[in-house]
Amino acid sequence: MLASNIKDRFQRDGFVFPIDVMESAAAAAYRARLEAAETAFPDLVNAKTCLRRYPNLVLPFVDEISRLPAVTDAVAAILGEDLLALDCPFFIKEAGTDDFVSWHQDLTYWGLDGEEEVTAWIALSPATVASGCMRFVAGSQTQTVDHRDTHDPRNLLTRGQELTVTVSEDAATEVELRPGQMSLHHGKVFHASHPNRSGDRRIGLAIRYIPTRMRQVAGGNMAAMLVRGRDDHGHFRPCRPPSGLLVDADLAHWREIAGARNAVMLDEGVA
Repeated sequence: MLASNIKDRFQRDGFVFPIDVMESAAAAAYRARLEAAETAFPDLVNAKTCLRRYPNLVLPFVDEISRLPAVTDAVAAILGEDLLALDCPFFIKEAGTDDFVSWHQDLTYWGLDGEEEVTAWIALSPATVASGCMRFVAGSQTQTVDHRDTHDPRNLLTRGQELTVTVSEDAATEVELRPGQMSLHHGKVFHASHPNRSGDRRIGLAIRYIPTRMRQVAGGNMAAMLVRGRDDHGHFRPCRPPSGLLVDADLAHWREIAGARNAVMLDEGVA
C-alpha cells in the first residue's frame, strides 16, 4: 500500500487495514517466542503484568517488532519520521472465552497534549470474526465522547470503560487480519471486539506510536522508547532497549517506567 494511500485512508476513516508487515512464518516465530516466555516465566509474562504494559522493555522480540521498517514506514507516512513507542501492550483472548473489549476511545485516558497518535495492531495469530477481531467505526475519530467504568471482569480494558453513547453495530467494520498483517488506527476512533469463539488464541500486539514533538500533560515522569529517527525535543523520559530476556536490570527498569504510567492512567485504566 502506497504511503499516500495509507495517510489518506487514515485521515478519512481513522483506520487502515490490512497492511502486510511480515511473512506468516515470521509471525509464527514471534508467537513461539512469546509462548516460550509465557511458559518459562508465568509470574511475569501474563495479561496482568508485562504483557499489558511496556513488554518492549523486557522482551527483546517486542522491541524488535516495534522497530521493523515494514511497520514504522507505514506509521511514518502519517506521523513523520521521528517516532516514539509510547507503549506496546499485548491483547490476548484465549480460545473459547468470554473476554471482550467494549466500545471506547483510547486518547481519553492518555493525557497527551494532542491527537497525533497511531496504534499499529499486529496479528500474531488469526484475527477473524470468530476469534474476536478488532472492529472500527469509520470517521468516528472526529468525535469526543464521555466514558463510564463498568468494571466488568470479562472486559480486557482495566476498568471496563465504555462509551456513554450507543454505537450502531451495523456501522462497524470487521478488521480481519492474517498472522503477519497489521491495522493502523487513531486513538480516538471508536473500536471494540467480541469474544473469541474460535479454537485458537487471538494474539495481537498494539504498538502506540507518537511523534517526538508530542508532550505528556498529565504525569511529567512518563517514558517512551525512540524507535525511529531522532528526538530533538526530550519531552519524555527515554526508555532503554532490553539487554536480554527478562533480566533483573531490565525488570527493575520496567517496574519504574510502568509504575509511572499506571499512576497517570486513572487507576491504571488504559485500553
